[in-house]
Amino acid sequence: MKALKYLKNPGNVLLYLARRNWFDWIPDQTYLQLYYRIAFGKKLNLTNPQTYNEKIQWLKLHDRNPLYTSLSDKYEVRKYIVNTIGEEYLIPLLGVWDNFDDIDFTKLPDKFVLKCTHDSGGLVICRDRAQFNIDAARNKINKCMKRNFFMIGREYCYQNVTPRIICEDYMVDESGIELKDYKFFCFDGKPQAMFVATGRDVDTRFDFFDLKFNHLPFMQHYKNSTKVLKKPERFEQMIQLAEKLSAGIPHVRVDFYNIYEAVYFGELTFYHFSGMEKFEPAKFDSIFGEWLDLPVAFEH
Repeated sequence: MKALKYLKNPGNVLLYLARRNWFDWIPDQTYLQLYYRIAFGKKLNLTNPQTYNEKIQWLKLHDRNPLYTSLSDKYEVRKYIVNTIGEEYLIPLLGVWDNFDDIDFTKLPDKFVLKCTHDSGGLVICRDRAQFNIDAARNKINKCMKRNFFMIGREYCYQNVTPRIICEDYMVDESGIELKDYKFFCFDGKPQAMFVATGRDVDTRFDFFDLKFNHLPFMQHYKNSTKVLKKPERFEQMIQLAEKLSAGIPHVRVDFYNIYEAVYFGELTFYHFSGMEKFEPAKFDSIFGEWLDLPVAFEH
């Protein structure tokens, strides 16, 4: 069944092979043109990009600000948060290690979260240390630690991130069972839209909203939630924080958690879905693209 899933979607085949270093020899632009053609069934316009997804590919190739490396590093970005909005917005850090076997689990609390600093998806959640499968966690984390995440989507920001492991406090929101993500699309310091990610452990759903928390009529990769989502208490505060964190950056997605009466920083994402995911309906790819002004030149 797993093989059938890959064969039905050529994009999955490309990603499967890319994770196994089959395409490392292909230049970035050629690889992105191939990936885009498979994902969207059309040629990638890099000469005069118009849609959001096209412009994301252009940014990968041309906006190579070295600052993005530290902002994408799940450990190093904490310094930026402290200096920009304050330490109180950080989820408490329990440790950082270069190797999984350096972790002394007897010194960790009953609940915690392990994350790789250099990728997306390198995550292990422990809800009960007495029942925690260390071998399974080791296998997953070590596999992720060996992965060159940059080569999968040619996302520049990950190219030079040092693979490490961090441990953070395990946290849930007012539901008591999950941690909803509030993700803001920011363009040169101006948030324009956002989405709420729910059901991550069971059935992931994405719901998109404008900045007045009106539901936007489109989907991307995941279906909309069947539940009515309420505007979080600290919504306006998250908008203000997103403005500060995204200032001076052509485009970045700023992610937060609203846990009871406090806001916590999640991460900065420079290439939402790597710019390789369709909008349904497609007109929203153009709407988001209009918000993204590509700089003529970059000064580093």
